[in-house]
Amino acid sequence: MENQAPSVDGVVGVWRAVDASANRAAEALRVVEDVARFVLDDGHSTALARDLRHELAAVLAGDPLRHRCSLRDVAGDVGAGMRSGQALPRASTTDLVAANSARAAQALRSLEECAAVVAPDAAHRFERLRYGVYGLERRILTCARAQERLAGIDLCVLVDGRRDGAEFARLVAGLAEAGVRMFQVRDKGLDVPAVVDRVRRALDVVRARDPHDPALVIVNDRADVAAALGAAGVHTGADDMPTRLVRRVIGPAALSGRTAHDVAEARAAVADGADYLGVGPCFPSTTKSFDTQAPAEFLRAVAAEVALPVYAIGGITLERLDAVAALGIRRVAVASAVTAAADPAAAAAAFIERLARLRG
Repeated sequence: MENQAPSVDGVVGVWRAVDASANRAAEALRVVEDVARFVLDDGHSTALARDLRHELAAVLAGDPLRHRCSLRDVAGDVGAGMRSGQALPRASTTDLVAANSARAAQALRSLEECAAVVAPDAAHRFERLRYGVYGLERRILTCARAQERLAGIDLCVLVDGRRDGAEFARLVAGLAEAGVRMFQVRDKGLDVPAVVDRVRRALDVVRARDPHDPALVIVNDRADVAAALGAAGVHTGADDMPTRLVRRVIGPAALSGRTAHDVAEARAAVADGADYLGVGPCFPSTTKSFDTQAPAEFLRAVAAEVALPVYAIGGITLERLDAVAALGIRRVAVASAVTAAADPAAAAAAFIERLARLRG
């Protein structure tokens, strides 16, 4: 059978579908933009959402799409008022983003298909917008989930392997008892079997203390170890596996942290899907040597631009917390200031108390 042009009634119906889908897409993008702006304080994602919304408006304002509403028939819409019992929940920020991203993408797909009938030149632009929504959704959901997962966790303690596994486990247990909610197992001198041993011991300690909500155990560098043992995540730097590949190893739920030494590295980490950043070095460190310290302008820029949780690293001490907080960063990752203290648990508790006051 030869292809036939749609009937007049069919064309009218297509125009009505275009109009309805255009409204749904614009409304959903506005919700996503508002969440990024007002809930997450994510300036970059807000700008991306706004750009998508403005591009959609520009396409819809061109001929012949600007006349789409002339065939609008709200009273005659057979779907008006229908409610689905399977609607996505709206119980959290991630729910809002997921539901409205899906709504925008579906509406844009409908626009793409229907435009092929009544406005063929616009179809490819709706396709491009749809892919833009996919990327925006991943970025905002990553930020929202990371903020929820790391809410209230202002201190990360970097723990080396100690002299043996028993001493390591005692240190982790004491710090967990003092209120530490995030550990990074980091010891460049350990071979892989020893790293596995320390990570397993750390996991045993935190899970025994709180089986339902254990402290986070992050593995430095070794995504394979983190994935194999079910650790909370992995932290990598510029000389390690790229963040995009880390995600393939650790899966969708684990945390992927990334060290950034300048704004370009911070932006790249966000674009690649990192869940949190370690930025610095802020001060000279006793555990790691650096050629230079991060300038205040970099730290201030990251604090203002990046909505992901950001931890200041490098030479952080209790006395330096005010200086870091003045730049807009109120989370820190510390090593010797806690682990080399005469009383590591007391030192950690002092950090936690001071950081809580700085957060207000």
